Order: sequence, then C-alpha cells, then structure tokens
Amino acid sequence: MKCIHTIIHIRNPIRTAVAVLAIAAVPAGAVAVPAVAGANATTTATAAGCPTGWGSLPEASTYTGPGHLTSVRTGRHACFDRIVFDVKGKPSWFRVFYVKEVSTVGEGRPVPLRGGAKLEIILSVPSYDNVHSTYNPTNVDELTNVSGYRTFRQVATAGSFEGQTTIGLGVRARLPFRVFTLTGPGATGRVVVDVAHSW
Repeated sequence: MKCIHTIIHIRNPIRTAVAVLAIAAVPAGAVAVPAVAGANATTTATAAGCPTGWGSLPEASTYTGPGHLTSVRTGRHACFDRIVFDVKGKPSWFRVFYVKEVSTVGEGRPVPLRGGAKLEIILSVPSYDNVHSTYNPTNVDELTNVSGYRTFRQVATAGSFEGQTTIGLGVRARLPFRVFTLTGPGATGRVVVDVAHSW
C-alpha cells in the first residue's frame, strides 16, 4: 500500500492558515486507501496521506463464530505496520489492548517482547481443531520476521487454550492502532491489526 504525500509550498501566513483549515476539513472517507491486497476494505486518509482517527485504547468485537487460526503474517506500509491473522471459517471475537506484560494462557508466565510497548491480541479462534493443530509455528517467539519494520519489534505466541489464541506484539512505542475483520475468499476470513508509525 502506498500513501499519497502532498507537499504545499506557501509563503504567506494567511494562506498557510487557510491551507491547514482546508486539510483539517477533508471529510472522512474522502481519500480511500486499499487495506489488504485482494480485500475490499478501505481506510480514510488525510491530504497528507496517512490515516487519522486511530487511538491507543482497547478495541474489541462482539461477534463470535466458528473458526481456526491457520497463519500469522506481517507487512510494512508507508503509514503503518500490519499483522494479519488468517482464519479458516469466519473471523470471530477479538480484543486488542496495550498491557504491561503479555502472559501465557493457563500458566500466566510473562512473554518477553522487544519494544517500548506491548499489545496483547486475543482471538476467539483456537490454533487447533478436533483432530490436529491448524497453526503450528516453527518458532513461538518469532512468528514472523519483523526486522527492519518501523513499528513492530517482535511477534510471539502466548498460547492457544479453551478456544482462544493469544498473541504478543512488541512495538516501538504506545502508538495508535486499529483492528478490523475481512471475510473471503470462500470460507476464510482475516483479523487485521494496523499500528501506525507515529501519532
């Protein structure tokens, strides 16, 4: 995803104030930026090019439905870093919030995470079905390689237990984020978490 950067050269102070007010008055949804390759979701952006309106307070959904976690992947974008949780079935309930420590499910043991802040991501989708594991990472402490990312510092699993999977996301600082779900293609879905590079 590419964000559109607009450069305005204004010498007169009055014209500067007018330009700032004009940018602030851009209505939500005026500029649409694709969310995920192949997805039909969009996000709003300012004339400067990066999303606004995100915060750092907990986010949660109320919908619950059947599904199993199948993969975790990350990507870098001009305005934010993204983590995507692929689900076989429909995306289910989630809760994402900043914590002092991410703890393993069941045991309550702290999960070491690099970064100045930690996001705990709880998904109401287990990483197993009635027969076998549906998501079995090679390294539980490094689910994806986020070296070189501007915001992400580490992605680790805290376990999957009683129908829920908990992921620890180490980030550079307590930065604004958003969470949304996507359905398709077919009987699959995704839970997407974007964390901005700056406020």
